[in-house]
Amino acid sequence: MAFGGGCSDRGRPERRAPRKITAYDLQRAAMHYLERYAAPAAQLRRVLARKVALSCRHHEQDPAIFEPMLDEVVARCVSSGLVDDQRFAQARAATLKRKGRSSRAVEASLSAKGVPRELAREASAGSEEDELAAARKAARRKRLGPWSRGDRAASRQKDLAALARAGFNMTIARAVIDGAGDEAMQD
Repeated sequence: MAFGGGCSDRGRPERRAPRKITAYDLQRAAMHYLERYAAPAAQLRRVLARKVALSCRHHEQDPAIFEPMLDEVVARCVSSGLVDDQRFAQARAATLKRKGRSSRAVEASLSAKGVPRELAREASAGSEEDELAAARKAARRKRLGPWSRGDRAASRQKDLAALARAGFNMTIARAVIDGAGDEAMQD
């Protein structure tokens, strides 16, 4: 007796065929996505466009005919306040800075999510003290400089390079790596 019931020949369950996309389905998909994730308008549009492309590929339709529908759904979400690029950028930037990301890395991350470049630059901007605190967090997390277990002098260049790759300028990186142990360990 075969117990295949709905499984492909590789043992994975078969996927259901995607439904034909309607405006109602797109709106529901947008609401469902926004219930789970905060997202800028560009990201929401990309998610919905993937859903449209999947359906169109299966039903042999042209995805271009759904562009106005996509624009309308995203515009409705923006006008209702469910999607706010500035609020998203500020919240995401604050989270990334708390994790020890540099301003450059924060700006790049926001841009990759679809936040307009000027808004990303504005949200990621911070003082030199903020950047120094973020570099210390990054160094502590990666066990660099005063937080390393090995020979600090031997690994100095590698530690500086690691902070530079993380987006910190060399002045900040040197201050953290060469910083006095007492000051750095207070954080």
